[in-house]
Amino acid sequence: PPTTPVPDPRSDQPPPRAPATAAVPDEQQAMRARALAREAATIQELHDALAGFDGCNLKTTAKNLVFADGNPQARIMLVGEAPGRDEDIQGLPFVGRSGQLLDRMLAAIGLDRTSVYISNVIPWRPPGNRDPSPLETEICRPFIERHIELVDPAVLVTLGNPSTKLLLQTQTGIMRMRGKWAEHTTAAGKQIATMPSLHPAYL
Repeated sequence: PPTTPVPDPRSDQPPPRAPATAAVPDEQQAMRARALAREAATIQELHDALAGFDGCNLKTTAKNLVFADGNPQARIMLVGEAPGRDEDIQGLPFVGRSGQLLDRMLAAIGLDRTSVYISNVIPWRPPGNRDPSPLETEICRPFIERHIELVDPAVLVTLGNPSTKLLLQTQTGIMRMRGKWAEHTTAAGKQIATMPSLHPAYL
């Protein structure tokens, strides 16, 4: 009977299209994330959209969705990168060692968690506290951007390099950006005064 010819491994023909088709679901999830984020009209709706979203692989290994903490009516919003082990267990941002230091930093300027609002770019803990991949960040990005729009703070504080680069759309590192006012521009074009700061874990 006829047999299917085996491709010559030395051939310089382009490889099968598997890499391209493998990327399609990822792009579909990013598009779905953008649509869900846009549709959320309230902070609660955004929370529910994230809770029901299964397009980011980090959700499969995390124990909890880490959405936010503090006062959503606050004029100051702080955004870090991703939850750690303690945050994953409790389902709240900045509750571990970094959170304790953050609380002391806030207290030093007369603030506490009732006078600020706290979230992260990534709402699920990456396994082993590894850095989120560019794809994971891109999928989660619409949610934090919409989160900022819905809170509508007077001042945004980005904690650490990843959140600063993402939300300020810059390649400049945090060591050069920290302590200098910048602006985050929302999807609607509103500019929010932004203060980049070192992540408490760095201190």
